Formats: sequence, C-alpha cells, structure tokens
Amino acid sequence: MTQTSKIAIVTGAGSGIGKATAMALLKDGWSVVLAGRRLANLEEVAAEAKALNAKYQVLAVPTDVTQEDSVANLFAQCVKTFG
Repeated sequence: MTQTSKIAIVTGAGSGIGKATAMALLKDGWSVVLAGRRLANLEEVAAEAKALNAKYQVLAVPTDVTQEDSVANLFAQCVKTFG
C-alpha cells in the first residue's frame, strides 16, 4: 500500500459505530486500520470498503485493546503498512 498523510486506527471497526466511523474516514480520503477482536468481521468490513472503491486503503488487524502485546502488534502493523 502507498503512504498517505491521513491514517486512522479505528477500534471496534467490525460493526456498529466503529464500522460506520471507518467507512466515513475512508470516504473522506483517509487510510484506515480496522481493529477489533474478530478477524472475520474486520475482513468483511475491508471487503465491503474495497467493493465500494478499490482505491480505499484499509488494513484489518485483529486486536484486543486490553492486551498490551496485541496493541503493540496493531501499531507495528500500521507502521509496516503505511510507514
């Protein structure tokens, strides 16, 4: 993926308000890292976003925000992908 100046990490992005927030950010030109506990839900949101616009830059990272190592992995994947 290419680097962008606007990158957002959205927790709870697999459904509800988190999903809506992620989709709004994507539509506004942001690259979005989808974070949540269920990878399948995150992948569904990513696929839905890509179906709307193949140029959307979206990354799904399963994350449990109550676990320090999981959050560290989230940020590592974000940096690895978007710089």
